[in-house]
Amino acid sequence: MKTVLVRGGLILMALGLALFSGCRTGVRIVPRPTPSASPAALATAARTGYSVQAGAFSVLENARALTRSLNALGLDAFCFPDESGLYKVRFGDFPSRDAALREARRLLDKALIEDYFIVGAGHHPVSEKSFLEEDEFRQQLVTTAERFMGAEYSWGGASSRDGFDCSGLARAIYQLNGLNLPRSSAEQFRAGTAVPKDRLLKGDLVFFAASPNHTISHVGIYVGESAFIHAPGKDRKVRKDSLEADY
Repeated sequence: MKTVLVRGGLILMALGLALFSGCRTGVRIVPRPTPSASPAALATAARTGYSVQAGAFSVLENARALTRSLNALGLDAFCFPDESGLYKVRFGDFPSRDAALREARRLLDKALIEDYFIVGAGHHPVSEKSFLEEDEFRQQLVTTAERFMGAEYSWGGASSRDGFDCSGLARAIYQLNGLNLPRSSAEQFRAGTAVPKDRLLKGDLVFFAASPNHTISHVGIYVGESAFIHAPGKDRKVRKDSLEADY
């Protein structure tokens, strides 16, 4: 499928995820379809709702500190570098603009944030056009992933005990483009359908299993030419590696 057609405000699209534990079969995920969608479009990835963006930091640690504070309140926050090179913080997946505004104003009244911007579905690349080329959208996922390169592994401030930093990177990249993913790498893997290695496309997710029982323990974003971007481990920075290299 080379193009993506928006119907009723939702997108019908094949976005791939792939597993690598030896070259095993991969996984494909698509956004939730409208009632008029083809039955083949599996309801596995919903579009994001409204979220709140707060702060603009030149120092990553300051953005991480705010992210940790918001996560401690159960707000599911992450920080990210934008096109300007500043680090910003985004949180929440609210069903309406009013709900997002209420939470933002509550945090503002408590001096937990200094300013904010409400991000709606229409602000995301997945929603910017009534007819969107799939290749263009996939390249936007790659461009977003490349902005994270060089950031510290635990940029999001979330616990890495469950491998959340690597899956958090994948989730943040998708969320910044308007699509939701589950939290953990194992949940992300289970959310999709299989694709073979030789059919990988930009923006697909690649999964790794380091244990003998093949339990999924790591995930990255495929960027083309056998390369992927990922958060490789504690005290390391987000980087690009080759799928042909030893893991």
